[in-house]
Amino acid sequence: MASWQYTKGLHEIGNGLYAWLLPDGGWCWSNAGLIVDGDQTLLVDTLFDLPMTGEMLDAMRDAVPAAKRIGKLVNTHANADHTWGNQLVRDAEIIASKGCAEEFDHFTPEMLLEMMGRTKETGVLGEFLEHCFSPFDVRGVVLTPPTTTFSDEKTIKVGDRTVHLYNCGPAHTRGDILVHLPEDRMVFTGDILFVGGHPVIWDGPIDNWRRACDRLLSLDVDMVVPGHGPISGKAEVRRFRAYLDEIEHETRKRFDAGMDEMTAARDIALANFNDWNDAERVYANVASLYREFRGIPAGEGMTPMEVFAGMAELFKHRQQAGHGHRH
Repeated sequence: MASWQYTKGLHEIGNGLYAWLLPDGGWCWSNAGLIVDGDQTLLVDTLFDLPMTGEMLDAMRDAVPAAKRIGKLVNTHANADHTWGNQLVRDAEIIASKGCAEEFDHFTPEMLLEMMGRTKETGVLGEFLEHCFSPFDVRGVVLTPPTTTFSDEKTIKVGDRTVHLYNCGPAHTRGDILVHLPEDRMVFTGDILFVGGHPVIWDGPIDNWRRACDRLLSLDVDMVVPGHGPISGKAEVRRFRAYLDEIEHETRKRFDAGMDEMTAARDIALANFNDWNDAERVYANVASLYREFRGIPAGEGMTPMEVFAGMAELFKHRQQAGHGHRH
């Protein structure tokens, strides 16, 4: 595999294939993709706000005349940083899993704007929300949901190019899609893969996420574009799968010892992943695993805001303890 520079902007990764990368891959700095064959185009994900999505689309249209009209958009999952720019390609067929469509409006721009308007009143949580979301401008975002959904697998054509869509959810979210181009030996993973940053297990179960990694590893691909982080290969998928194993093992030990979620999250070191950003997400993953260990279904137990409050507390704790990594 070629060594790709992890720089902001549009990267041509093959004949009519492009990746849009947003370093450093932390909160809401996500990747997207463009597939072109003749005058046919497919966009893989939009971005968190309209200015960023507009900048990306302008760059794509400058590079590829066919991108002036995006025919299809695949949303790999429902998270805002992969969908809130949809309205800028609203004439496209928007394809997603049924799980993605079901949770598309669970978090809205209005909710985020209301939260961000109160950060001065909400203490540690407010500081953390500013850290995560202040670089972005979600004003004017109108949720633009999928128009075509599927349950398990779907094959589509972009010109003569075959694109397989595999629903691997629930894992990161309720409905996560892998976008596989067999002839090009590459895959866009959405947030089934994070490279260089801790993931968030919003839904789980973690076994499903492991199976998604195994699915990725079984594909005949040598180029992997993650939802966050640099263009990668199977080595990064194997390392990510090892993270899932390790955090489950370490969390189970502390659950069995009777620790609460915050005590466990503070206690877990994950020394093999010290170079990864966003370590406060360990709290979210501990909380998700504790819910799983207790047999509580996804969507019940802690609310997303309670999980964010826990991440905020862990973020503050790590800052005070002198963990100087960017995140």
